[in-house]
Amino acid sequence: MDEKTEIKRLENLYKYQILNTPLDGDFDEITSLAAKIFNVPIAIITLVDTDKIWFKSSFGLEVEEIPRENGLCSSAIMADDIYIVEDARADPRALTNSLVAGSMGLQFYAAAPLKSLDGYNLGTFCIIDKSPRTLIGKETSMLLQLSRIVMDKLELKLQSRLLFREMQKNITTE
Repeated sequence: MDEKTEIKRLENLYKYQILNTPLDGDFDEITSLAAKIFNVPIAIITLVDTDKIWFKSSFGLEVEEIPRENGLCSSAIMADDIYIVEDARADPRALTNSLVAGSMGLQFYAAAPLKSLDGYNLGTFCIIDKSPRTLIGKETSMLLQLSRIVMDKLELKLQSRLLFREMQKNITTE
Protein backbone atom coordinates (compact mmCIF):
# COMPACT_ATOMS: atom_id res chain seq x y z
CA MET A 1 0.00 0.00 0.00
CA ASP A 2 1.48 3.36 -0.95
CA GLU A 3 1.95 6.11 1.62
CA LYS A 4 -0.86 8.31 0.28
CA THR A 5 -3.38 5.45 0.43
CA GLU A 6 -2.23 4.55 3.95
CA ILE A 7 -2.73 8.16 5.08
CA LYS A 8 -6.27 8.17 3.64
CA ARG A 9 -6.96 4.77 5.26
CA LEU A 10 -5.83 6.07 8.65
CA GLU A 11 -7.92 9.25 8.29
CA ASN A 12 -10.89 7.04 7.54
CA LEU A 13 -10.16 4.86 10.58
CA TYR A 14 -9.89 7.89 12.90
CA LYS A 15 -13.20 9.23 11.63
CA TYR A 16 -14.93 6.35 13.46
CA GLN A 17 -13.41 7.38 16.82
CA ILE A 18 -13.25 3.74 17.82
CA LEU A 19 -9.60 3.34 18.82
CA ASN A 20 -8.88 3.08 22.55
CA THR A 21 -12.56 3.06 23.45
CA PRO A 22 -14.05 0.85 26.18
CA LEU A 23 -15.03 -2.73 25.51
CA ASP A 24 -18.35 -3.09 23.75
CA GLY A 25 -20.63 -6.02 24.56
CA ASP A 26 -22.13 -6.02 21.05
CA PHE A 27 -18.76 -6.78 19.49
CA ASP A 28 -17.92 -9.31 22.22
CA GLU A 29 -21.11 -11.21 21.35
CA ILE A 30 -20.02 -11.38 17.71
CA THR A 31 -16.51 -12.69 18.46
CA SER A 32 -17.90 -15.24 20.91
CA LEU A 33 -20.37 -16.42 18.28
CA ALA A 34 -17.61 -16.64 15.65
CA ALA A 35 -15.48 -18.85 17.91
CA LYS A 36 -18.43 -21.23 18.24
CA ILE A 37 -19.37 -21.15 14.55
CA PHE A 38 -15.84 -21.90 13.35
CA ASN A 39 -14.85 -24.04 16.33
CA VAL A 40 -11.72 -21.99 16.99
CA PRO A 41 -10.24 -20.88 20.30
CA ILE A 42 -9.71 -17.26 19.19
CA ALA A 43 -11.81 -14.69 17.29
CA ILE A 44 -10.80 -11.03 17.10
CA ILE A 45 -12.04 -7.75 15.70
CA THR A 46 -8.89 -5.76 14.93
CA LEU A 47 -8.28 -2.16 13.95
CA VAL A 48 -4.92 -1.43 12.33
CA ASP A 49 -3.36 1.88 13.38
CA THR A 50 0.05 3.32 12.44
CA ASP A 51 2.13 1.36 14.93
CA LYS A 52 -0.23 -1.04 16.65
CA ILE A 53 -3.09 -3.40 16.02
CA TRP A 54 -5.84 -2.68 18.49
CA PHE A 55 -8.38 -5.35 19.44
CA LYS A 56 -11.88 -3.90 19.65
CA SER A 57 -13.04 -7.32 20.77
CA SER A 58 -11.27 -10.59 21.33
CA PHE A 59 -12.54 -13.96 22.36
CA GLY A 60 -9.96 -16.38 23.76
CA LEU A 61 -7.13 -13.87 24.04
CA GLU A 62 -6.36 -11.58 26.97
CA VAL A 63 -4.43 -8.99 24.94
CA GLU A 64 -5.86 -5.60 23.95
CA GLU A 65 -3.27 -4.66 21.36
CA ILE A 66 -0.10 -5.84 19.66
CA PRO A 67 2.60 -3.96 17.77
CA ARG A 68 1.93 -3.56 14.07
CA GLU A 69 4.44 -5.59 12.17
CA ASN A 70 4.60 -7.01 8.72
CA GLY A 71 2.44 -10.08 8.56
CA LEU A 72 -1.06 -11.22 9.42
CA CYS A 73 -3.40 -8.25 10.15
CA SER A 74 -1.14 -5.73 8.43
CA SER A 75 -1.08 -7.93 5.35
CA ALA A 76 -4.77 -8.82 5.59
CA ILE A 77 -5.90 -5.19 5.35
CA MET A 78 -4.23 -4.99 1.94
CA ALA A 79 -6.51 -7.71 0.57
CA ASP A 80 -10.07 -7.11 -0.54
CA ASP A 81 -11.01 -10.71 0.14
CA ILE A 82 -10.36 -13.29 2.83
CA TYR A 83 -6.70 -13.59 3.83
CA ILE A 84 -5.90 -17.16 4.88
CA VAL A 85 -2.85 -18.80 6.37
CA GLU A 86 -3.70 -22.50 6.63
CA ASP A 87 -0.41 -23.59 8.24
CA ALA A 88 1.68 -20.69 9.50
CA ARG A 89 4.72 -22.93 10.08
CA ALA A 90 4.86 -23.61 6.35
CA ASP A 91 3.76 -20.21 5.05
CA PRO A 92 6.56 -17.71 4.30
CA ARG A 93 4.16 -14.79 4.91
CA ALA A 94 3.85 -15.74 8.57
CA LEU A 95 7.09 -17.43 9.66
CA THR A 96 8.59 -14.34 11.32
CA ASN A 97 5.36 -13.16 12.95
CA SER A 98 5.68 -13.09 16.75
CA LEU A 99 2.31 -14.83 17.23
CA VAL A 100 3.57 -17.72 15.09
CA ALA A 101 7.17 -17.91 16.24
CA GLY A 102 6.41 -17.01 19.87
CA SER A 103 4.76 -18.85 22.73
CA MET A 104 1.26 -18.52 21.28
CA GLY A 105 2.13 -20.91 18.47
CA LEU A 106 -0.51 -19.65 16.05
CA GLN A 107 -0.86 -22.02 13.09
CA PHE A 108 -4.11 -21.02 11.36
CA TYR A 109 -5.28 -17.48 10.60
CA ALA A 110 -8.21 -16.32 8.47
CA ALA A 111 -9.31 -12.70 8.23
CA ALA A 112 -11.98 -10.77 6.41
CA PRO A 113 -11.34 -7.05 5.97
CA LEU A 114 -13.44 -4.46 7.77
CA LYS A 115 -14.15 -2.28 4.74
CA SER A 116 -15.57 1.20 5.31
CA LEU A 117 -18.19 2.77 3.08
CA ASP A 118 -15.34 4.86 1.65
CA GLY A 119 -13.60 1.65 0.53
CA TYR A 120 -10.77 1.49 3.09
CA ASN A 121 -9.87 -1.61 5.06
CA LEU A 122 -9.77 -0.42 8.67
CA GLY A 123 -8.95 -3.74 10.26
CA THR A 124 -10.07 -7.34 10.19
CA PHE A 125 -12.46 -9.86 11.60
CA CYS A 126 -10.16 -12.80 12.16
CA ILE A 127 -10.30 -16.32 13.50
CA ILE A 128 -7.23 -18.10 14.83
CA ASP A 129 -6.36 -21.67 15.72
CA LYS A 130 -3.30 -23.37 17.14
CA SER A 131 -3.68 -26.20 14.62
CA PRO A 132 -3.47 -26.01 10.83
CA ARG A 133 -6.82 -26.12 9.02
CA THR A 134 -8.68 -25.00 5.92
CA LEU A 135 -11.89 -23.09 5.35
CA ILE A 136 -14.62 -24.40 3.09
CA GLY A 137 -16.56 -22.00 0.83
CA LYS A 138 -19.47 -21.69 3.24
CA GLU A 139 -17.12 -20.73 6.10
CA THR A 140 -15.41 -18.12 3.94
CA SER A 141 -18.78 -16.62 3.15
CA MET A 142 -19.76 -16.57 6.84
CA LEU A 143 -16.50 -14.83 7.84
CA LEU A 144 -17.10 -12.13 5.21
CA GLN A 145 -20.67 -11.73 6.46
CA LEU A 146 -19.48 -11.30 10.06
CA SER A 147 -17.02 -8.60 8.94
CA ARG A 148 -19.87 -6.75 7.19
CA ILE A 149 -22.02 -6.98 10.34
CA VAL A 150 -19.18 -5.42 12.35
CA MET A 151 -18.80 -2.61 9.81
CA ASP A 152 -22.57 -2.03 9.87
CA LYS A 153 -22.34 -1.59 13.65
CA LEU A 154 -19.38 0.78 13.30
CA GLU A 155 -21.25 2.81 10.67
CA LEU A 156 -24.35 2.98 12.87
CA LYS A 157 -22.29 4.19 15.84
CA LEU A 158 -20.61 6.82 13.65
CA GLN A 159 -23.93 8.06 12.25
CA SER A 160 -25.42 8.21 15.75
CA ARG A 161 -22.50 10.35 16.98
CA LEU A 162 -22.78 12.67 13.99
CA LEU A 163 -26.52 13.03 14.44
CA PHE A 164 -26.11 13.74 18.16
CA ARG A 165 -23.51 16.44 17.42
CA GLU A 166 -25.78 18.01 14.80
CA MET A 167 -28.68 18.05 17.25
CA GLN A 168 -26.50 19.66 19.93
CA LYS A 169 -25.25 22.22 17.43
CA ASN A 170 -28.83 23.11 16.49
CA ILE A 171 -29.85 23.44 20.13
CA THR A 172 -26.98 25.82 20.94
CA THR A 173 -27.61 28.01 17.90
CA GLU A 174 -31.33 28.47 18.62
